[in-house]
Amino acid sequence: MSSNGSALEPMIRPGALPARVGQATAVEQSRAVAEVQAAVIVAQQCPRSVTAAIEAMQEACSQPALAGRAFFRFERGKDPETGKPNIVTGPSVHLARELARTWGNIQHGITELARDDEHGESEMQAWAWDVQTNTRSSNTFIVPHKRDTRSGVRQLTQMRDIYDNNANNGARRLREAIFSVLPTWYTEQAKELCQQTNERGGGKPLAQRIADAVKAFEKFRVSPARIAAKYGYATVDELTATDVAQLGVVYSSLNEGAVTVTDEFPEEAGRISPSDLAPPRNVPPAVPDATPSSVPAVTNPPAEVAAAGGTRPPQRASSGQVGLIQKQFERLTGVKHKDETDGQRKERLRLTSRLARVPYPGIGSTTELLADQARDVREMLARCETLAQVEALLDSGALADDPREDGEPGE
Repeated sequence: MSSNGSALEPMIRPGALPARVGQATAVEQSRAVAEVQAAVIVAQQCPRSVTAAIEAMQEACSQPALAGRAFFRFERGKDPETGKPNIVTGPSVHLARELARTWGNIQHGITELARDDEHGESEMQAWAWDVQTNTRSSNTFIVPHKRDTRSGVRQLTQMRDIYDNNANNGARRLREAIFSVLPTWYTEQAKELCQQTNERGGGKPLAQRIADAVKAFEKFRVSPARIAAKYGYATVDELTATDVAQLGVVYSSLNEGAVTVTDEFPEEAGRISPSDLAPPRNVPPAVPDATPSSVPAVTNPPAEVAAAGGTRPPQRASSGQVGLIQKQFERLTGVKHKDETDGQRKERLRLTSRLARVPYPGIGSTTELLADQARDVREMLARCETLAQVEALLDSGALADDPREDGEPGE
């Protein structure tokens, strides 16, 4: 080797490698290198057709299933002058992923680089790479294991909660990474086409779609006022086509038990929420009523009922409400409803009865609950992460008229 080569040799010598590399690790390293090389070679040999990419994008954006999820919209604080909520909108990660597919020769992903449970945070990376033009965008960031709630910041300890939190934060960075490697004109054209698809709404007038959405959410006892408030409007008549499309996604999530009504819709003014039932700090819990009623009084009856001077007759819980309560218990216990033992079923019904304020001996089936009782049970279960927390909620005095089992003393 020449003298120049000898002088440069220490500068280009790779860092020290582990003394022993396992066979599986060596295979994985070789596979990763070969995969990257193959992707670049294929992209160079089979370059994208812009015309074909535009046609594929136009076809995708004409589908209501994509157009309905193509935009996000959420409230971030309020305007100090007008008091109205500040609404943030934009193209969603669902649209970004679809455009990456139709544009072609783009790789993207979210990687969890490290997790520190002691400090409660994860190191994440979101990236997108156009292998044809070798344009790459990546973002490495820290995700605290925390979640903002209406009652303040909540520390996450459950594995599923941490996973969901990391995935949500990663999806937002991934969206920006993909859009940064896509042509701006391509993205803007897709947004416009999705908006047009939402406006058409399958040929139904917007007013009819709004009426259908309001009727659908009656199943979950969500009033038109709460629907309008979710989007910062005074009435549901102000909803846009995109808002109605997003309501369809919310409806599906509620049916699947992935979210609750309180997660998606703000409480109506004057309505008592489960958080209002918690006892004030440093104040002794209230003494339970000696003769609790199994049927709670109807709170805030509809305007048309109140005007008539009457009250709405008690309604049985819907099958959807019953299913959501069962899913909450499955989340807390890790046991499917159909796989419960007799003892587990009795324990579930005991807790359900106490949460619903049904006197001893309680209910024999969740279907015996009234609609108002089922709503309260589901919302209170959603606040807990374990069965122990459910017991703690009951024992804390949060339910002032909690009926005890026969012979069990009150607080």
